[in-house]
Amino acid sequence: MSILKFPKVLLSLMLILPWFSLPLLGKRAVKRYLPAALFISLVVRIVHFIAKRKNWWHWEEKLHPKLSGEFPLMWGPYLIGSMWTLKLTYGRFVQFLLLNLFVDSLFTFVLVDFFKKRGIVSLVRLKKWGLALIFFIDSLLLYGFQYVKDKGK
Repeated sequence: MSILKFPKVLLSLMLILPWFSLPLLGKRAVKRYLPAALFISLVVRIVHFIAKRKNWWHWEEKLHPKLSGEFPLMWGPYLIGSMWTLKLTYGRFVQFLLLNLFVDSLFTFVLVDFFKKRGIVSLVRLKKWGLALIFFIDSLLLYGFQYVKDKGK
């Protein structure tokens, strides 16, 4: 029996596994990019609050009843992935956009269906292109925050 058939296990892995890559980022990169990653995580939390009110998507599975459905995504791959994206591409805006386009497209057009089949999350009143647009705006905010932070030094 596949582990991917158990939504809570999948959500737990999604939350925990990205943190194992944190030491590979290095202290300097974590210190430099953590504020931007926390900022974009806050933005994502606000977007999820709006999405819940507008019924854009529905989380059918949660790690815990008191946690929001997006908790593992936001504090796992999104937080850590934001720092990795900045470390790998910051200062090269076109590469940053291309990497985000690739990762966001993978999530939007592949993983959303994967999660839907496993009863984790589904889009309700939002189309995939709308989700892709939200991710694109998030990526611009992430880069912009880091740019302003670095210019303020």
